[in-house]
Amino acid sequence: MRALKFHQTGSLDNLRVEEVPLPIPAAGDVLIQVKAAAINPSDVKNVQGKMHETTVPRIPGRDFAGTIVKGPDELLGQSVFGSGGNLGFGRDGSHAEYLAVPATAVSPLPKNLSFEQAAGIGVAYLTAWAALVNAAQIQTGETVLILGATGAVGSAAARIAHKIGARVIGTARQAVDISAAALPVDDWIDLQTTDVATGARKITDGRGADVVFDLVGGAMFEKCLGALAWRGRQVAISSSPEPRVSFNLVDFYHNESRLIGVDSLKLSFDETAKILHQLTAGFESGLYPPPNLEIFSLEEGPRLYRDIAEGKIKAKAVLVP
Repeated sequence: MRALKFHQTGSLDNLRVEEVPLPIPAAGDVLIQVKAAAINPSDVKNVQGKMHETTVPRIPGRDFAGTIVKGPDELLGQSVFGSGGNLGFGRDGSHAEYLAVPATAVSPLPKNLSFEQAAGIGVAYLTAWAALVNAAQIQTGETVLILGATGAVGSAAARIAHKIGARVIGTARQAVDISAAALPVDDWIDLQTTDVATGARKITDGRGADVVFDLVGGAMFEKCLGALAWRGRQVAISSSPEPRVSFNLVDFYHNESRLIGVDSLKLSFDETAKILHQLTAGFESGLYPPPNLEIFSLEEGPRLYRDIAEGKIKAKAVLVP
């Protein structure tokens, strides 16, 4: 079969289209004919050697949608989608014509989504759900501040928080991003003109947000802490380009703030499938829509990895083998 593969990390030049053996499913696995597979920023970082979980040689790719062609009789021919586990990092991933995964890792394809849409919807919603629902345990009536609400993960988080019944405050880098966003956000903070902590406290009459979802880190980390209500929870998923941050520890403990780190790569196949099952009703109702897509052939994969690394592609890139 054809697949994208890299034999060492460090450079995107190491990624090539190769002919490789068909995967042999282990006990409890299913073999999937991949119909579509998204490229995520973490896939690019994977080849660049920025993900410590990675072992080589490796076929990358986290998200997938396709048809089961080998496995238990009751599953044969089913259209499915999935993500998660160590797929693409410690186990060969989805950027190939075929993929072997545990049977517990797959979920039925949402009725209203194409293979391409299902392949492109996974990581953003998985990350948002893991952060807000599993980690922060947001509740109806709470206020959630999302730093970067117009991005893929941020917009998924806004929709999930709104569905739960939280008040959603979003941030954007400039006013034009706010006017272009069609999101269930109750209040916006324009970071070009307003400090995030000042804005959040003004919107909440001085109280602050019960949950801050920090998708940026770095210089924004301490500013987000300043937006927290008493005993508020801050969830961090990124800190780029600067991994080290500093903050006033006295203010932190006097506010009885809570800091939670979330890494979607740590979700097991079973955990991922459980989240996708919980999200499926929202996918099928249109409440959780797929992102805008650009479709490409598998052979274009090496070029696409470079284009994504250079910020040339704004939509979700999806490979069709």
